[in-house]
Amino acid sequence: MCGIVGMISQSSVAPKLLEGLKRLEYRGYDSAGIATLTDGRIERRRAEGKLKQLQDLVEHSPIVGFLGIGHTRWATHGAPTQENAHPHASDQVALVHNGIIENYAELKEMLINKGHQFQSQTDTEVVVHLLTHYLDEGKTPLVAVRKALKELKGAFAFAILFRDHTDLMIVARRGSPLVIGYGEQEMTIGSDALALAPWTQHLCYLEEGDYALITKEGAQIYDYADTLVERPIHKTYLSENTVTKGAYRHFMLKEIFEQPVAINNTLNLLTDVSTSTVQIPPLSFDWKDVSRLTLVACGTAFLSGLTAKYWFEKYAQLPVDVEIASEFRYRDPTLTPGGVAIFISQSGETIDTLCALQLACEKNHHTLAIVNTPESSIARQSKNVITTQAWPEIGVASTKAFTCQLAVLASLAIAAGRRRGVLSKDQERKLVQSLHQTPDQINKILQKDDKIHELGHHIRNANSSLYLGRGTSYPIALEGALKLKELSYIHAEGYPAGEMKHGPIALIDEKVPVIILAPQDQWFEKTISNMQEVLARGASVICFTDESSEKHIQGLGGKIKTFSLPTADPFITPLLYTIPLQLLAYHTALLRGTDVDQPRNLAKSVTVE
Repeated sequence: MCGIVGMISQSSVAPKLLEGLKRLEYRGYDSAGIATLTDGRIERRRAEGKLKQLQDLVEHSPIVGFLGIGHTRWATHGAPTQENAHPHASDQVALVHNGIIENYAELKEMLINKGHQFQSQTDTEVVVHLLTHYLDEGKTPLVAVRKALKELKGAFAFAILFRDHTDLMIVARRGSPLVIGYGEQEMTIGSDALALAPWTQHLCYLEEGDYALITKEGAQIYDYADTLVERPIHKTYLSENTVTKGAYRHFMLKEIFEQPVAINNTLNLLTDVSTSTVQIPPLSFDWKDVSRLTLVACGTAFLSGLTAKYWFEKYAQLPVDVEIASEFRYRDPTLTPGGVAIFISQSGETIDTLCALQLACEKNHHTLAIVNTPESSIARQSKNVITTQAWPEIGVASTKAFTCQLAVLASLAIAAGRRRGVLSKDQERKLVQSLHQTPDQINKILQKDDKIHELGHHIRNANSSLYLGRGTSYPIALEGALKLKELSYIHAEGYPAGEMKHGPIALIDEKVPVIILAPQDQWFEKTISNMQEVLARGASVICFTDESSEKHIQGLGGKIKTFSLPTADPFITPLLYTIPLQLLAYHTALLRGTDVDQPRNLAKSVTVE
């Protein structure tokens, strides 16, 4: 959601700013722009739409300068037009902004009364005029920024240029992430490390409330109390080749096919293959003493938590609540003594999840973060952290991050079950062995990608669809429906199969395809009964089941298509059945001609409430 890049260099920065923005496209955006200092003035180029429009504009009307900032905007205040695109500027200041200024309306009224004229509908332009106001009073850039930061309410990350200071950029963060990159007589800043990978491996992550003065020689960082502080500089092993599609048509397809390796790497971090035991890193709490578990997340990560609820309750006999992060902290939740809250986020920057984590910390609750980014805000603020080994995920619709989250949660459920005395050593060994079979089983599914493409033809023209599953297949049905919505823009809903006759069955007719998950588990027979109720009402069905059940299902008659998966322990079926649903959404979107990697209106890292 929105992306910032900035640079102070000894060579022209415009081409590098565009390259950095290209690396931030995965975050989701609907307009883009850059600004540089050129011959004592601020030059801007902005365009609505994809980055290609901005690149064409810069090619037609070049922009030069050794100091510059760039931005990809996901619209909040004001439509995605050129006028609302960042950077915003006055004759003295240019800035880019991620986040939302909550008190912009009252600040805008005050500034208008002082004679300032606004050109956009954004909340961001208020900050430009506020800084200009202080500069007009004769204040230095540092003092102007300090005063402005004290007046702003909301979440933000800023990168700011000043017309009269050719070797100075000021950046600030509150709620939205920002990272500083150190190079040889070159400094860079960005929303995340991926944007800076071509130019530096030495990164400093600003902490909450920090702001910094950046020149070619380095950075001076101040905390919220205006005290000069030192923040650690980390080495990243991301390379400029990290964000490439290779031989794949889309990042999403590449990331679907990367799942066997990503899951294997994640499991190797948490389990011992030789002994088939779980080896979780030390935690600040003892599973034996945990009275209740709360899983908090948004979107796809929430569905990984919903799946894990079944695992923790079955294998650890542990009561579990699964909470949508955006509702959790506004409900004044009761966090019982002895409880543990797990916060799940691919980016580690999801603002709703981060705020929920901060609430749990305030209540002195045990916290554990599951993230894919070890230096993220959620990772830094949680008492305990487990990092998935998915590596960067560029496709906006999560794939490998989700299955790696499932791998972590499954491992944690086993660890909790052993420590609480619910699982025996033999049961642990069996479950861990089944987990380690997952990568090979997924590879077998991926080899049947062509058949999934054929199934996509059966739903490509639908206006609506239903996904049904029971037990651990219910959250996976929700995830399948979410993927279809995100990628193809077909309305899709997931339901517990047994709940269908309590309302959703009214939607079923020959125009509504129904996707059913029917692994050979304890719910299999009841799921098949629900499928027959669907077939009896003329619906077309796509049934995902295991090899041992496919012929039986095909013999039921009606408009039914089947896809068989390897027969496996029910414990790992959520990981396996996720794969064909990802591919089904991908191929359906491909057939409908939608943007697979960057679906409309969506953002990868949601950093506004």
